Amino acid sequence: MLKQMLWMVLAGLLVTSAWGDEASLKKAVESAYPKLKVHSVTKTPYNGLYEVFLGEEIFYTDEKFSFFIVEGRLIDAKTRKNVTTDRIEELSKIDFSTLPLNQAIKVIKGNGSRKLAVFSDPDCPYCKQLEQQSLASLNDVTIYTFLFPLAGLHPDAANKARAIWCAPDRNKAWTDWMLNGQLAKGSGTCVNPIDETAELGNKLGVRGTPLLIFSSGKRVSGAIPAQEIESRLAGK
Repeated sequence: MLKQMLWMVLAGLLVTSAWGDEASLKKAVESAYPKLKVHSVTKTPYNGLYEVFLGEEIFYTDEKFSFFIVEGRLIDAKTRKNVTTDRIEELSKIDFSTLPLNQAIKVIKGNGSRKLAVFSDPDCPYCKQLEQQSLASLNDVTIYTFLFPLAGLHPDAANKARAIWCAPDRNKAWTDWMLNGQLAKGSGTCVNPIDETAELGNKLGVRGTPLLIFSSGKRVSGAIPAQEIESRLAGK
């Protein structure tokens, strides 16, 4: 949606006056997009490009606000790092200490010294892939799983989430379902945090599952491999 709006404005907008600094350019972007939050405008070290963090996207422009680079990714030629991806991760950080961990299924592996939160849908195939191929092999980590059923994609996921949460041993119920396809029996009518977690996910901008949040605050989407999780848990 945001990309479509950007392209529509690009087709009809050409601002000729030079804004010159981040504050003035920020005002120009806010004027063009009054319904979207401009989180930040930052001058990059790349040939006069400015980074604009608008809504949940980053785009690039010049000091005159005369063009957009919307879908491209800025790559540093020397380091080969994806600058855009790194910046999105940095700007989208979540304060781990503010997460309501009492709303999550808590699984401790080994000494549990490292911390990881995951938003997961019981019927999401990528969530199952993450559990089976990546999380199952981790050690010395505490994993907090927030049950986040996506009703539009998986109509029965909320019922499964409630059944798992209301099971006598919800840790075992979660593992049995995600690893072995064995769903806990029961009505799922106990007091549960499914609705509260949905509100939390919407507040944090969770658009899909799985979503991993590391203690550093950085978040990553998708069924990433165990090696990458280990690297991120180590702060790399």
